[in-house]
Amino acid sequence: MKYYAGLDVSLRSCALCIVDTNGKLIFERELPCEVEDIAECLESFPNEIERVGFEAGAMSQHLYFGLQAEGFDVVCMEARQVNAALSAMRNKTDKTDARGIAQILRTGWFSPVHMKSREAHGVRALLSTRKALLKKTMDLANEVRGLLKIFGVRLPKTVKHGTFDRLVRPMIEMDDVLAYAIIPLLDARVVLFEHYLELDRRVKRAASHDEVSMRFMTVPGVGPIAALTFKAAVDDPTRFKRSRTVAAHFGLTPRRYQSGEHDNPGRISKAGDRDVRATLYAAANALLMRTMAGSQIKSWGMRLMRTKGRRRAVVAVARKLAVLLHRMWIDGTEFRQDQVGGTA
Repeated sequence: MKYYAGLDVSLRSCALCIVDTNGKLIFERELPCEVEDIAECLESFPNEIERVGFEAGAMSQHLYFGLQAEGFDVVCMEARQVNAALSAMRNKTDKTDARGIAQILRTGWFSPVHMKSREAHGVRALLSTRKALLKKTMDLANEVRGLLKIFGVRLPKTVKHGTFDRLVRPMIEMDDVLAYAIIPLLDARVVLFEHYLELDRRVKRAASHDEVSMRFMTVPGVGPIAALTFKAAVDDPTRFKRSRTVAAHFGLTPRRYQSGEHDNPGRISKAGDRDVRATLYAAANALLMRTMAGSQIKSWGMRLMRTKGRRRAVVAVARKLAVLLHRMWIDGTEFRQDQVGGTA
């Protein structure tokens, strides 16, 4: 008889449920969400646990590698499939969710999620903090713009981040009311912008010291941000059997609904990592609209733009870039303009 353990994980606690091969409930318990407590409870079970499973979430990385180090066969399941299966249950509680996860684990009706390495998560953290600081810097600048409009001060539509403080501060220092209210916002924005510049330098330095990222940046339109984002998201290129599936993994392929006589292809699925999808879209847009160097992929995108429109053409080129970057990573080759073409 085999036994399967399902975990419904929350931030501070988790529900544990163990079922046998026939689906019979054997054991249930509420535990702190700590690797040591979970491992101790599983080891105290009289029979050997065949597999431990839980759905993907914020604590997945910590629990996966922690329980794996304790000698358990651990699997992290795709959250969409788990949610679809658990939606059939009448009551939604941590206990019933743990039961459902254990049953899903027993039946094998799930897709395992690739757990990224610590190095990949470190790069993602660097990119996320850079993006967060840039967003907060822009939010403070927009707040200053809105406050100045009330007093009849209208700033130019486009002001570079580095010159914003030098432009605004002299304008408000002459007015005591404005200076008293807005100078603290400007001071906070300057500090955030300086930290953003430091993180931006770190990102570019990390990309220049990484061989794979440098190879990615030989593609027109792909810069250090896009190269590092794609590399950190894929982590292990061998987990994709075909390069074409990479675009689908990041939600760049059309969604389709087919049932009986109905067959409705829709827009892209937008599944997977949103940041990767956004950076690939930005890289494709830069390739089509900004880069001067000609290539077959750009010519194909421009032809598509004339027939399908700009947005569809950029999405199609982004999909092609995902396939291209993965194939370059697998083959260890650089971008060659005269050998890129075909269909997306």
